[in-house]
Amino acid sequence: MKPVDEQLALIKRGVQEIIREEELKERLERAMATGRPLKVKAGFDPTAPDLHLGHTVLIQKLKHFQDLGHQVIFLIGDFTGLIGDPSGKSETRPPLTEEEVKVNAATYERQIFKVLDPEKTVIDFNSRWMRPMNAQDVIRLAARYTVARMLERDDFRKRYEAHNPIAIHEFLYPLIQAYDSVALQADVELGGTDQKFNLLVGRDIQREYGQEPQVVITLPLLEGLDGVQKMSKSLGNYVGIDEPPNEMFGKLMSISDSLMLRYYELLSDISPADLAKLKRDLESGTKHPRDAKEELAVELVARYHGLEAARQAAREFAQVFREHRLPEEIEEITLVPSGGDAGFLLPNIMVAAGTAPSTSEARRLIQQGGVRVDGEKVMDVHLKLSPGRTFLLQVGKRRFKKVTLQADG
Repeated sequence: MKPVDEQLALIKRGVQEIIREEELKERLERAMATGRPLKVKAGFDPTAPDLHLGHTVLIQKLKHFQDLGHQVIFLIGDFTGLIGDPSGKSETRPPLTEEEVKVNAATYERQIFKVLDPEKTVIDFNSRWMRPMNAQDVIRLAARYTVARMLERDDFRKRYEAHNPIAIHEFLYPLIQAYDSVALQADVELGGTDQKFNLLVGRDIQREYGQEPQVVITLPLLEGLDGVQKMSKSLGNYVGIDEPPNEMFGKLMSISDSLMLRYYELLSDISPADLAKLKRDLESGTKHPRDAKEELAVELVARYHGLEAARQAAREFAQVFREHRLPEEIEEITLVPSGGDAGFLLPNIMVAAGTAPSTSEARRLIQQGGVRVDGEKVMDVHLKLSPGRTFLLQVGKRRFKKVTLQADG
């Protein structure tokens, strides 16, 4: 293991708060003396099938601990996912079905190993200890915390004062998350800033069960591509880690210069010393922001798709945006007409080609001037293209498809 001061420097990078830092230092020193690595836990409820870069802020910090020789536990909340985490919510969150949880959990297991070392990562499920608990066990757990303490949580208090309903099962969520730390005997738990209350409950409940309370580390919520709101798939400001390399690269090149530095700090493997030098070079003008952004994009695309795919994405980006040339490889698609239709409506083509999620979104893109057919901008949402035609469809700056409209019969 590295010296404690070096470990702390890496652990503190990009971190919002450590509760308590002196306890973390003591545990690191103890780990050095005994040779027993710290148990570092982070929980993820499988609420959606795909992870985006916002999720990887925590995963990247887990990797830091892993690189320092500590034991990383990626906890999938397949039990708590059935409750629905009320953190930051103004109303009761609908729980997931067991089938949804299973499907999403399977994709999490596959995707996290694009960052973490599979041979050094413990994947666990909190249903392992929660399902065997009976009603009496749950009541005993609930008896260790008070309603008054629960109402200290900001979102619960606001809902209570606004006379918005709070279901009893929502109080169980932070208690079960806390009990996860008891079951795992966690030394450290990571979470976003919106999880602070739940993480602190973990400290309290560990004390109740006679354990040394875990160190809590909170990390900031990553802003999305807009640089304002939290990265979210529902807001459309996300970069999915399973997105095609060209799409991921183009999205990362679109962020602002200030957001680029935040992404470097929270997502990159760059060392603290090199990050400080990068900031100095950008301030002095010896490093162009575009070049720094491209290096970041290559690093992140390579992490999820491999270095060659990242280099190819960089070449494609340069051709399309700097040299105004077409990508070297454009996917070809053939569409078959539906019965009785003498032509193909452009919005329907866009959806079928995978360049728009819905016809309403396709019409919006057309009206905004973001769609071209054979290089010509199209503004007519009712444009109908004839069967037997092959053309180049461009949506936005990064999406290209070669479309053949098959003639009927």
